[in-house]
Amino acid sequence: MPFQRQNWKWFIILFTLAICTVLTGAQHEPGYCAFYEDCGLNPAVEGSLIPPRVPCKDYRKAVNVTGEHYRIFQSVCPMFAKGEGQTLACCSIRQLNALQSSLMLSKAVLIRCPSCADNFAHIHCATTCSPNQSQLLKITKTANITQPNDIVKEAVVGYEAYISNSFSEAAFRSCKNVRIPATGGFAIATMCGRYGSSLCTPQRWYDFQGDSSNGLAPLDINFRLLSEGQTAGLPPGATLFTGTALNCNETTPTGEEACSCQDCVQSCPAIPELAPLPEPFLIGKLDGVLVICIIVFSIVFLLFVCFLAFKYSTQQRKSKDQNEKDINQKISPKDVRFSDKASLATQEFLGSLFQTWGTIMARHPLKVLLACLVVVLAFAVGIINIELTTDPVQLWSAPNSRARREKDFHDTHFDPFYRTNQVILTAPDRPSHFYDSLLFGKQNFSGIISKDLIIELLELQTKIQAIEFWSDELNRNASLKDICYAPLNPDNPSLTDCAVNSLPQYFQNSIENLNDKANMTELGVTKEVDWRDHFIYCVNSPLSFKDITALGMSCMADYGGPVFPFLAVGGYENEEYTTAEALILTISLNNYPRSDVKFKVVEQWESRFLDIVQEYQRDPKTNFTFAYMAERSLEDEINRTTAEDIPIFMISYAVIFLYIAVALGEYSSCKRILVDSKFLVGLGGILVVGCSVLASMGFYAWIGVPSSLIILQVVPFLVLAVGADNIFILVLEHQRDMRRPGETREEHIGRVLGNVAPSMLLCSLSESVCFFLGGLSSMPAVRSFALYAALAVLMDFILQITAFVALMSLDARRQDANRCEIACCVTVKTPHPSKPNLGVLLPFMKKYYAPALLNPVTRIIVMLVFLAMFCASVFLLFHVKVGLNQELAMPTDSYMLDYFAYLYKYFEVGVPTYFITTKGFNFNSVEGMNAVCSSVGCDQFSLTQMMRYATEYPERSYLAIPPSSWVDDFIDWLNPGSKCCRLYTSGPNLGQFCAANESALRCLKKCMKTPPNGVLRPNVDEFNRFLPDFLSNRPDLQCPKGGLGAYDKAVVRDNFTGEIIASRFMAYHTPLVTSQEFTAALEKARELAHEITMTMRKMPGTSPDFEVFPYTVTYVYYEQYLTIVNEGVFNIGMCLLPTFIVCCILLGMDLRSGFLNLLTIVMITVDTVGVMTLWGIDFNAVSLINLVTAVGISVEFVSHITRSFALSILPTKVERAKEATANMGSAVFAGVAMTNLPGIVVLAFAKAQLIQIFFFRLNLIITLLGMAHGLIFLPVLLSFFGPGVNKAVLLQIQDQKAKEAELQTKHMYDNNNFENNEKCVNAEPTSLSRNNIIPNNSQEQPAGQTDVM
Repeated sequence: MPFQRQNWKWFIILFTLAICTVLTGAQHEPGYCAFYEDCGLNPAVEGSLIPPRVPCKDYRKAVNVTGEHYRIFQSVCPMFAKGEGQTLACCSIRQLNALQSSLMLSKAVLIRCPSCADNFAHIHCATTCSPNQSQLLKITKTANITQPNDIVKEAVVGYEAYISNSFSEAAFRSCKNVRIPATGGFAIATMCGRYGSSLCTPQRWYDFQGDSSNGLAPLDINFRLLSEGQTAGLPPGATLFTGTALNCNETTPTGEEACSCQDCVQSCPAIPELAPLPEPFLIGKLDGVLVICIIVFSIVFLLFVCFLAFKYSTQQRKSKDQNEKDINQKISPKDVRFSDKASLATQEFLGSLFQTWGTIMARHPLKVLLACLVVVLAFAVGIINIELTTDPVQLWSAPNSRARREKDFHDTHFDPFYRTNQVILTAPDRPSHFYDSLLFGKQNFSGIISKDLIIELLELQTKIQAIEFWSDELNRNASLKDICYAPLNPDNPSLTDCAVNSLPQYFQNSIENLNDKANMTELGVTKEVDWRDHFIYCVNSPLSFKDITALGMSCMADYGGPVFPFLAVGGYENEEYTTAEALILTISLNNYPRSDVKFKVVEQWESRFLDIVQEYQRDPKTNFTFAYMAERSLEDEINRTTAEDIPIFMISYAVIFLYIAVALGEYSSCKRILVDSKFLVGLGGILVVGCSVLASMGFYAWIGVPSSLIILQVVPFLVLAVGADNIFILVLEHQRDMRRPGETREEHIGRVLGNVAPSMLLCSLSESVCFFLGGLSSMPAVRSFALYAALAVLMDFILQITAFVALMSLDARRQDANRCEIACCVTVKTPHPSKPNLGVLLPFMKKYYAPALLNPVTRIIVMLVFLAMFCASVFLLFHVKVGLNQELAMPTDSYMLDYFAYLYKYFEVGVPTYFITTKGFNFNSVEGMNAVCSSVGCDQFSLTQMMRYATEYPERSYLAIPPSSWVDDFIDWLNPGSKCCRLYTSGPNLGQFCAANESALRCLKKCMKTPPNGVLRPNVDEFNRFLPDFLSNRPDLQCPKGGLGAYDKAVVRDNFTGEIIASRFMAYHTPLVTSQEFTAALEKARELAHEITMTMRKMPGTSPDFEVFPYTVTYVYYEQYLTIVNEGVFNIGMCLLPTFIVCCILLGMDLRSGFLNLLTIVMITVDTVGVMTLWGIDFNAVSLINLVTAVGISVEFVSHITRSFALSILPTKVERAKEATANMGSAVFAGVAMTNLPGIVVLAFAKAQLIQIFFFRLNLIITLLGMAHGLIFLPVLLSFFGPGVNKAVLLQIQDQKAKEAELQTKHMYDNNNFENNEKCVNAEPTSLSRNNIIPNNSQEQPAGQTDVM
């Protein structure tokens, strides 16, 4: 019994001692450590990206740090260093080395903001090395680890740390805006796990840092963020860590400068607010232009009313008889003005010249036709050398334009922009579902984010990647790896090195990874995690090398780069990627010059890519609805629709020819139909048009002016409209004019030509000069069109007065012989009618139309309606949209239309844009680097800073993401705080660059020393030495700042001097949809680049011609819209000017006729633009070409009638207007309007939207407005304001009548003398009778007295 009592006593004592020991170990006392010394690798962590070294559990007093231990401590945790021998800490040298290695990974992305890096290190130094460590944390999990000496030690693999909210929030604020220059994103996005940057909070940030499953944290840390003074939840004796966190705009205790504005909003200077957008022009609350148009209309209306009142009062005092008396009154030569004389002289000269010319041509028709054929063939032979331009860049951008010069600079110094091949897939019928994730909570997954569809996409992707074909250019089988864009292995890429961006890349294109599952415990709850958890994590943290799930998979693509979510999915809102409505597959290929052999290889690959995708689309088993494109698709579709629409143009020309052939006939009798028809004459007229076009094309091919498809489509149409009008005028005049007695057939044709050729010359010369002046345009397509059209119109006129006159002569000879047109040997007995054939149109217009139009009431209504229409069109002119949406270039059945619709709907980012620097800037100087970079110590208005400021206003700048900056990443790469730049200290590469993945034992020396103020800048030698190493360094986990892939193509150095002669900084535009947005983005980017240029030129040593300019592939297409309005005004003005001058000259300096002619053409042009606005036709280069054409066609509608009115000698202006409307208006209506309209209507059936909109719609508008103004408005305008009767003509008529009267009188006198002489022979004359005759004769003709006497 005593023995048992004794044992029991000892048991109680030992138990008490054990309890005390446990309690003592659990105490939280100042000056005590909870763990100390490195205990080895954490056995609970697998697949870690860095060695997960953990400390040994050791409750002990903090140790005094001295010697080497203190030096390392001061380097890693300077905020706790209080001097050697005076510093206590709870970490050993081995712990410090492990901590330093761990912090290096974070510093690689945070070092650009020293205060952020300091705050980040501060908390980990506190939990690892603080002398009061035991008060700051509580160990929650341990594990036994066997040491190398076989001793088992208890290691800490989890603890709970207590941090004050004030410190955690301040530290988070200092880091949340730190950028990663290579991507333009936030560094915090890589350090907040599934939440990314937008949803990251201090708690989530620290949770990620303490999560060992992310592959970066060596053990689990539960950071508890509590308010100061809060004790609930704290163990007895524990205290919150309440250290002072630096603001990002503060310097660090070691003297490092504050963070830059790029990484710290508080460091940003006070930027003046943007100027407000210009307010719309308003007068009161109404549109200012509308008000002005209404005022102008009202003023002109009142003036017109006053004019009518004045005219009415004048006419009351002056009857029509008086007007006729004025016309018939004797005119003195002194009353004839110089302009009237000049007009008459001009008409007589031209009429006589063309009459003689026409007679000669008609007399030698076969010789003329042969000579014309020889000339046309001599010109047309040049077509074999014609250069057909199909490249849109060469068509719409001038070689010396800014965009072309910038594109050439970019393509010369950098690789051309890579070629994109893309598929956007949707599954609209798939229902969405909810997934209750262990880590991320309840998530809504759209129908397309499902495993079976991802696997199906992967199968399609694998099939595309496996494309292989025989290449004659390479003389071997070619595959994707031969042509793909491989950013991280450009020299010798394998298939997995090719940049393919898609959702399966989050799983490294592995079905095994997609199917992988694992059980995971979180907060005591165990659930299965699968591909959905990994997907959620990766889209929020695409730069992660390991997710935080139990799967432990990387988010990086198999080619080594990140897949940003906007490249993998689309159609989501507010970064809710799981609700995306589309999957995106993008394959990037290298872009080669057309002269490179690999260019054909790329096109062959893309052709097979399209074949696979189209076959996949036709497969009924396909579960996707999708759109797709290859880089070659745009050009392919344009060429396809051009080929398919050629028959439409042929039908259009056939309809026009058929109309001309039928309408030219006389048809006086059914028996003479085959005699009086003009089928062959119409065919000859068409051939004349065709020959003029061929001659024009051949001539310009001889001299090297390139042609284009738009020339082939528009010029024949234009020349046909002009030529048909002249053909109708000439043929109808010949039919209506009867041959005079004694006049030969050839003389008759010559006289007819003398009557109408001056009018033909007036129109043709106006149009030709108009188009030649249009050749001054800087836009290649407009310039070449204008030149081709000018020569074609001129050649058409020349051939009409030669070859066509010869054809008319042959046809008249046949018709006179009553031979049939087709069967020339067959004759008809029915004679030709003696009266001229007036047809149907001329009598109708003379009897009904002209009187109705020129009725007093109708005239007033017409003036008011057309004036109102003009004022309304002026208003609409200011609201016409400028641009050409790229989808309009596609045919209506093109797959590219679906692609554009999907692109605009589902893509969440715009096109990338580069800000490119030219030669002449010293990047290797400290001032030069500061003027470019955006990290600590950089200028507040540096290149990248100014671009960052612009991204703050994306709705104004159209820039969404700040630029990637090789200068910033190069500086960070050099920083000794990271492992990126080291030098070999042993081995054969001694002193050379050592990559981060090399053993630390071989590379003990840093490239640069730590600067005292934290602002690291290499000197010139260091810059030139290490820049090539940076550009060739492949980024990895140890050194994410490596420049290979991101920057190796962004810096171009002189091979001899090492000077940087070109570099680029990439940013992203906001999503751009319309051409107006693309144009505005270009304009704003250029404004920003100009400001940057002016700032950087102030740097010492900068060349005065140094420049920064923006570039992206679309700029060269949209630059034209910055100047096209001015270009259009210039071109149309250059076209209008000769119409006025030529009209005045050929009408003998008749300024009033020239002005009215010009006014009507201006109204047609303005009204055309107004209707364009109403009909949704944008103003662009194609519209401009058609508007230039409109001026030419308007000349045909207007000038013939104006000349006919000016030469008329009827008593009143109204009667002269009626005569011009009936005689010339009928020919214009038949020759221009009715020739154009049938052919235009056929174009409505074209597949190409460009044809439908800019040829059918616009030409229909031009023709209808031209017809309305020429046949309705112009006659009325002339009846009010036309020039008076040419008095020189009246004087000539008066003189002719006087001469005729004199001749008649003389003839009568001679007859009387003859009769008297006869009487004298038979009887003796009396003196009375003689005396009676002489006075009479002397009174009537005094000169006859001498002859009688």
